[in-house]
Amino acid sequence: MPQDSPPGAGRTQASAGGAAQMTPAEVEAVARAAHEGQRDKAGRPYAEHLCAVAEGVRARGGGDDLVAAAWLHDALEDGVLDEDWLDAARLPQRTKDVVRAVTKRPGEEPEAYARRILATPGARLVKAADLAHNADPRRLAVLDEPTARRLARKYATMRGLLGLGPDD
Repeated sequence: MPQDSPPGAGRTQASAGGAAQMTPAEVEAVARAAHEGQRDKAGRPYAEHLCAVAEGVRARGGGDDLVAAAWLHDALEDGVLDEDWLDAARLPQRTKDVVRAVTKRPGEEPEAYARRILATPGARLVKAADLAHNADPRRLAVLDEPTARRLARKYATMRGLLGLGPDD
């Protein structure tokens, strides 16, 4: 199996000699395949969230390396890809660093999580796009009221820890 494919996923495009970086389309295809069948809290296909975060990163000025990190930002945390996959993937080191930085660790305090994000170039931008989509009132409106309130507080806390303003 090619090193850039999650278990059960086919390659979308062959690379010359296996050394070329993954294209944005390849990263998207891997992320979609890895999260296949996964749903968000509102029951929507998880790939919709990944796409929204990738678009948010691009709209905030992120280049292909950060858009790739956006597509992969939940892959380790959700367990759909692992560290071995990320180590072997034909991705820029910056993409790998950002994916690791935005991956919340079990039992990790929000302050420690925020410090790691802030210490990793590009990670704050990816997390800003993630939080913006997660906190979208249209997404929260379909959840039960206690869950929506809890998540809104959680997202606002993280925005504060990251120093994100209303336009970030």
